[in-house]
Amino acid sequence: MAGLNLCSVLVTGANRGIGLELVKQLLGSSNPPKWVFATCRDPAGERTLELQELAAKHSNLVIVALDVTDPASIKAAAARVEAHLKGSGLNLLINNAGIWKFNTLELETPEDMALVYATNVMGPLLVSQAFLPLLKQAAQGSPQRGLSCSKAAIINISSDAGSIQNVYLWHLFQIISYRCSKAALNMLTKCQALGYGGDGILSVAVHPGAVQTHMGNSGSDQLAISLGEAVLTVEASVRGMLHVLSTLSEKDNGAFVNWEGEVLPW
Repeated sequence: MAGLNLCSVLVTGANRGIGLELVKQLLGSSNPPKWVFATCRDPAGERTLELQELAAKHSNLVIVALDVTDPASIKAAAARVEAHLKGSGLNLLINNAGIWKFNTLELETPEDMALVYATNVMGPLLVSQAFLPLLKQAAQGSPQRGLSCSKAAIINISSDAGSIQNVYLWHLFQIISYRCSKAALNMLTKCQALGYGGDGILSVAVHPGAVQTHMGNSGSDQLAISLGEAVLTVEASVRGMLHVLSTLSEKDNGAFVNWEGEVLPW
């Protein structure tokens, strides 16, 4: 992670799993950001105790209320972050918040499909739109040429399950709404790359691997066993992703890569 030189970073879904570990490792780096904004739906809830403990130890960590399915909540969060940054802009936005449903093709419902899309696709779209002025501000104020995560970037946490070419482990997990949402998120990332690249903003979709998390622990166990592999720890996944983020440049704009930097098929 030595290549990352961030003044500010925002992580959605930061109260557990990958999001929480991203916050931990960013704060614990040799060159921590001036500001780390950790967002979650209920900053005062029981599920944010670990995040609250971190905030008590790190003055550069700010917990922000943000529900990625609520436009009013997103707007309020952007205003609060802007007030903290005081004109310096936001370097890195990590759209991490996500959900899944273990539904088969026959049992998929409109309600579950809508809920998963609202969180996994519409959420990153609306959050990116709300924070776009701050990302542009960071890009315009940076002395760096080209594109990088240290300058201004949108990183969408995707999944290999969204690869249309691979249709990864279909025989074990159909997870229809999740697969469709991540394929849509990959397209959103490509569109953001085309739309925002000219403003100096890098956009990349990243697959974190088969990670043991609160969102998908049982799925990760079964997936790893089927491949004869050990479950990837959240610490290893995040460590790998942060290293990859430090290496990204304009050649990677709009790419779909995994936690080791390997390019994945659409």
